Amino acid sequence: MRSDTGELVRSARAGDTAAFEQLVRRHLRAAYSVAFAVTNDPNDAEDVTQDAFIAALERLDECHDPDRFSGWLLRIVRNRALNLRRSQAVRSAQPLSDVVEARSSSNPERDTDRSLLREELTTAMNELTETQRQVVLLHDLEGYRHREIGDLLGISEGASRFHLSTARAALRGLLNDGQKGDTI
Repeated sequence: MRSDTGELVRSARAGDTAAFEQLVRRHLRAAYSVAFAVTNDPNDAEDVTQDAFIAALERLDECHDPDRFSGWLLRIVRNRALNLRRSQAVRSAQPLSDVVEARSSSNPERDTDRSLLREELTTAMNELTETQRQVVLLHDLEGYRHREIGDLLGISEGASRFHLSTARAALRGLLNDGQKGDTI
């Protein structure tokens, strides 16, 4: 049985630019999530994602199973992100931070709390392994099922479940430790 994605890949191979645009729209968030999980930088993740889609378009004939385009594409994304990370090994990782804007806020205390929570979550995510970050982002943010995550990352469905469970436990521990340190 041919999938809709497979049909889009075959059409894109035949020169249908609208079909490739549809593939990009369908897979953009997942590609960005994988790139971000590896690079841990939103700008780098955007660059990697764009570069990976260009590479995918140029190498579309190398996708031997059009129905499994997602996994093929995300391997390209992951490899590009790993290459970028290796090339920037000297550069220190910078955590995500809020950009402070000069604007009036209806609740500055809430905005500060959110900013601190975002910092704590980013710091905690940085403590996870790359695979754990990818599984958390794909499952919890993008809504992928464990079977799909396994296919995308080249791991078993059980391994995906294990990584998610381990990552969540680690995040709970890290986030709870950060809150305990605040109460003296």
